[in-house]
Amino acid sequence: MTSHTPEVGKPDSVVVSPRAAVIGPIAANIAFVIEITLVPLLLPAIQLQFGLSIGELAWVFNSYGIAVAVGVLLGGWCGDAFNTKKVFGYGVAVFAIGSFLVAAADSFGTLIIGRTMQGFGGGIFSPLVPLLLTRASPQKPGKVLIVWGSIAGYVAAFAPLLYGSFLGAHGWNLAFILTATVALIALMILNGSQITDDLAPRPGSTTGYSELFRTRDLWVTFVYVFCTYGSITYYLFQLPVWMSDNEVNWASTGFALSILWLTFSALSALLRNMVDRPDIRPIMFSAPLLIAAGLWLSYYSEILLLLVVSSVLVGSGLACSNAPSTQLILRFAPKGMSAISTSLDITFARLGGIATVAFLVETDFVYAALAIGLLCIVAVFCALKASKGLADSI
Repeated sequence: MTSHTPEVGKPDSVVVSPRAAVIGPIAANIAFVIEITLVPLLLPAIQLQFGLSIGELAWVFNSYGIAVAVGVLLGGWCGDAFNTKKVFGYGVAVFAIGSFLVAAADSFGTLIIGRTMQGFGGGIFSPLVPLLLTRASPQKPGKVLIVWGSIAGYVAAFAPLLYGSFLGAHGWNLAFILTATVALIALMILNGSQITDDLAPRPGSTTGYSELFRTRDLWVTFVYVFCTYGSITYYLFQLPVWMSDNEVNWASTGFALSILWLTFSALSALLRNMVDRPDIRPIMFSAPLLIAAGLWLSYYSEILLLLVVSSVLVGSGLACSNAPSTQLILRFAPKGMSAISTSLDITFARLGGIATVAFLVETDFVYAALAIGLLCIVAVFCALKASKGLADSI
């Protein structure tokens, strides 16, 4: 895309800076990914410093997820109704402020306020990342999205390992300072770019919201997302706690989480040409089974080999559920309602994690494993129903 200078008397013309317009959203997403992957690693240290019960620790974890679930829906709607770049920038700013507040927290209440601000800001800007990227590179939107996904995957894979190995000794606060700093850098880069945002009229929804609620296969897929992501989130929350109880060090915990995210990235790349096929049933069917098996193996987290296998299984389950479920949601979404459908996708994923952690946080492992197994069985039936709906619609 070539840059051009605005003409006098044409205020709607803009200067497009492709590099900054791409780097800004990707940098903000890196901050978002760092938060997702590092916070589970930091939970034991936060619990120790503030003397939190396991229930209070769950609130530190879940307050972020609840705020994300709310922010995603608001961000998706505001991104369509107002200037997308400005809405994105406000979300990044709130996320950064919340991160600094968490880093400086001296009480449980301040922690919760900071985590809520983080989640709300992240929820506002995260669904707008692909929208800004494709507008910044309209000639090659697929390429820029592939770059975005690859960078996010590898950041998720290596951030826990690097932090656990080199920065963990400096305290958990440093992770939130790092997250806030990356977000502020992204905001400065974004403000230095001029993205073509409102030059063309945006098509409104051609379908009423009632049609959204009548699309049965879409809601079956949302239930699948709720169950699979709920199970994965419980694993991400509970594994560092179990390992801390067994006196496993930061580096080993970071290694386990890195294995999970690296498996997710690698398998997602291998599956990229398979998820567009009409029959994706085997992939979706296998995801909850892999997740359940990985969770059950995590009981033996003090055995390194079984811990690695556990992380590989859960990472594989995440890869097998992520792209196929998104593809189904986009296919089942009523005409003109793709944005709200993808926002609901993120919301159901977060709600699944919030509910699963909240209900199982103080439950013995055996009963928690049985509950996760039940969620995975529900996900299997949803996978069969949704994939059949996809085949019938083609």
